[in-house]
Amino acid sequence: MRLEQASPAVRERVRDSFGRQGLMSHLGARLAHIGPGRVHIVLPARPEVTQQHGYVHAGATSAVADSAGGYAALTLFDEESEVLTVEYKINLLAPAAGDHLEAIGSVLRSGRTLTVCRLEVHGVRSDGSRTLVANGQQTLIRVSRTVG
Repeated sequence: MRLEQASPAVRERVRDSFGRQGLMSHLGARLAHIGPGRVHIVLPARPEVTQQHGYVHAGATSAVADSAGGYAALTLFDEESEVLTVEYKINLLAPAAGDHLEAIGSVLRSGRTLTVCRLEVHGVRSDGSRTLVANGQQTLIRVSRTVG
């Protein structure tokens, strides 16, 4: 399945913002796809992001889901706007196992002030098999870009 790419300017803006996120860097997450209203983030399964049973920790799983949704929303905003999460709900459906997790944020509705996104996180194994390990929904608010 070929995914639509966002414009080069939007991809650059998202990459720049993502690069300023200390948590994503700390977790070892990376952007895998930036499309209009859709962003994928990959999180390698490493000992530093696991819980006591060896699965990727729910906090790490939730963090990449939140960021994927936020950046999906940002792809639809003008360059003078930024995004903040207002709330999100995540359901952990299966242990977060695999070689990496792939978080997918998809915009369901982009409004003038509030945007709602669907969140999915899949555990991906080296053979390409995928398991939906978490899903959720998120509400974001558009804010004016801060200078500084």
